[in-house]
Amino acid sequence: MIWQLELIIYLLLIASAIVALRAKDLLAAIVVLSVYSFGSAFLFAILGAVDVGFTEAVVGAGITGILFLAALYYTTRKSVD
Repeated sequence: MIWQLELIIYLLLIASAIVALRAKDLLAAIVVLSVYSFGSAFLFAILGAVDVGFTEAVVGAGITGILFLAALYYTTRKSVD
């Protein structure tokens, strides 16, 4: 396989994980976690595990992202002084 492409995807995964951990806004963290999930699904597909990649894309980015957005919508913001 093309190791340069795999290296770029690995770096994208590491960068998106760090950004998701450092994000102050919860909506931004949800979006970055969805990017992480799509990146890992793409990596699985490149490595030959297309079924695992498809499942990761559907469950990891799709359903989990929607559930996180719904949970964020139903919570209220509290300020800590």
